[in-house]
Amino acid sequence: MSNSSFHALRQHWRALAARAQPLRVLLALGSLMAACWLTERQDVMIPLFLGAIASALAETDDSWRGRFRAQVVTLACFVAAAYSVEFLFDWPPLFISALALTAFVLTMLGAVGARYKAIAYATLILALYATLAADNALSSGVPHDREPLLLLAGATWYGVLSVAWCAMFPAQPVQAMLVRLFTVLGDYVQFKASLFEPLRDVNIEHKRLALAQLNATVVTELNNAKESIFRRIGARAPTGRIARYRGLYLIAQDVHERASSSHDDYNALADAFFHSDLLYRCQRVLGLQGRACQQLGQSIARRQPFVSDGYSVQALAELRNALEHARAEADAHSPDAAKSEDRAARAALLPSVEALARNLAQLDGQLAGASHTAHPAAGLGRTDMSLLDRSPRSWRDAAERVQRQFTPRAPLFRHAMRLAIALTVGYGVMRAIHPAQGYWILLTTLFVCQQSYSDTVARMGQRIAGTVIGVVVGWALLDLFPQPLLQSMIAVAAGVLFFATRTTRYLVATAAMTLLVLMCFNQVGDSEVLIVPRLLDTAIGSIIAGLAVLFVLPHWQGRRIHELAALAMRHHAGYLRQIVEQYRSGARDDLDYRLARRNAHNSDAALSTAVSEMFREPNFVRPRAGVALRFLIQSHTMLSYLSALGAHREVLRDVPRAVVLREAAEQAALALERLTEGLGGSNLYWNETPAALAARAALNALAEDITEGADDAQVRLVRTQLALIWLQLDALRSHAAKWMDPDAPEATPVPNPAAAAT
Repeated sequence: MSNSSFHALRQHWRALAARAQPLRVLLALGSLMAACWLTERQDVMIPLFLGAIASALAETDDSWRGRFRAQVVTLACFVAAAYSVEFLFDWPPLFISALALTAFVLTMLGAVGARYKAIAYATLILALYATLAADNALSSGVPHDREPLLLLAGATWYGVLSVAWCAMFPAQPVQAMLVRLFTVLGDYVQFKASLFEPLRDVNIEHKRLALAQLNATVVTELNNAKESIFRRIGARAPTGRIARYRGLYLIAQDVHERASSSHDDYNALADAFFHSDLLYRCQRVLGLQGRACQQLGQSIARRQPFVSDGYSVQALAELRNALEHARAEADAHSPDAAKSEDRAARAALLPSVEALARNLAQLDGQLAGASHTAHPAAGLGRTDMSLLDRSPRSWRDAAERVQRQFTPRAPLFRHAMRLAIALTVGYGVMRAIHPAQGYWILLTTLFVCQQSYSDTVARMGQRIAGTVIGVVVGWALLDLFPQPLLQSMIAVAAGVLFFATRTTRYLVATAAMTLLVLMCFNQVGDSEVLIVPRLLDTAIGSIIAGLAVLFVLPHWQGRRIHELAALAMRHHAGYLRQIVEQYRSGARDDLDYRLARRNAHNSDAALSTAVSEMFREPNFVRPRAGVALRFLIQSHTMLSYLSALGAHREVLRDVPRAVVLREAAEQAALALERLTEGLGGSNLYWNETPAALAARAALNALAEDITEGADDAQVRLVRTQLALIWLQLDALRSHAAKWMDPDAPEATPVPNPAAAAT
């Protein structure tokens, strides 16, 4: 084999390994199918497949050690669930009571962490798979004591493959997550560049809203990448590729902070520089940097060194030249009064554009640091590269997490109660309509019933439509390919398709799983008799899930979104305090600073997601949705001004002015905390305290005392950002007062978030 062919084969294998779970499912189901055909025991294929699928649903990203421990816990839960079903199956009252209680307890265990949430959910699914197997064994006369063993054998086989895969490819999941992170980060940066078009009368709030939604996606990928890295290093110092990937993750954090920065009001900049090309040059630089982020993602996917194309360096040099020309023009005098007025407006905002150019240059430096092969972030002078472990540290910590959710106000508690009641109702309906082969109702209810109303309603339609498509395709394939071996191969392919699409295209995933079931059942009987019952059971189970999310402890975002807004304000205040402290002591990207920054972005992303979900809820539960949407836009704008302060951290050497700025920042942080209390309902109207009024007056007076010195440039930047933050505070207080007061009049119309996302 030639070197080029070998290299292409290796790259192809790496690309496949990055999409690991569908490949593992292919290996597991394919090998189980082969074993069944070699031993001529096609009748055991269904429970083996279902056990492997349940084990795959319990899988979360982890190191091989973590995956091994999780697999042991998973199998223990599976054993308890499978044999409990076998023992209680012939006692309907005990069976449904145990199932409802198990559903509640296991759902509450999801509060411990993502790993336990997946295990709990998969255990419920396996319990219903065991019920289906017991029901099928009862109708066919097969001893149903073998069904739990077969389910557990399939789950164990997939677990063995999963642990072995994690040991052979320890860094592949981290690599795949970093590729996704830099891809969505590049999308975010390129969209942010669109804000710099100097167009008048542009609906900047519409773009701000879309930017907030994109930011939520970036924050999710940042969190996923961090957790994936931490699971592989723990408290140890990483080595090899994991060390490089940790450095790239830290660079992504810094790029995100700089890209999310705003240095002034975009409409004001567009008016002042309407006849200039400065903003177009800023837009070009930022657009090129967004493209560089995506190129970095591609280099990570190919495991190749990142080499910048250099276009952004040239664009930055041209931007600096344009700034020098604009500065010279601003300093010139003109006898024309109108031109002098325009020149004065540009001169007032030119420092903001100069600060933006410095930020873009530093962002370019961060991306250039990714070219360091071994330690990308260390090459930028970073010393503290620690990550925060958010997993439970002990059994007591895990119990406390569950206890905090054990209240009717908690969304998880509501979902656990709702699921338990929905399964109980589904069982009653099943017993009343058709007890034989009717357990698909329970399985459909479990799959469709989600924590939020919008997700449940979306799944209802996708589940029903996907089942119809799967039944039609399955009926056609059964006629086209009557050979049992080909049908088994189609079942394996359908299982792979299910895991490849279950998080992105649920309709396709549902169709694939329906096809798998039909093909497998046809190995032991006539699956065509299942077509009509399967459609009916899917419709009934979906309707029960929809009614449950509507009437059983409904979790309306519109009625709790003020709590998420309050949390966002509290984290904004913490982020501001960390920033101001570093203007006293000097810039350092230590864990405390990065944690405050991440908390602020996480809470902003949670607020953005909740607002999007709120607009998919019924109108009667969101009477003041427009005010909440405007609050989100102002909150995200506030965060962008905070990010600009964080991007330019340096020691303020002018001590008297530094005192004024720090006092203004501290009063802004206190005002954010008072806003938090107001959103909590303890203080409906917010008046400025005497200390806040004095700090704002001193901040405004400082504007007239700033000259063109080097130290004054830093003072001007901080003063400008703090003034913008105070303006956002005024707007947030105004929106919050209208939000919390049911009788307050609505403000002007706002864009629909779904339309903004497009």
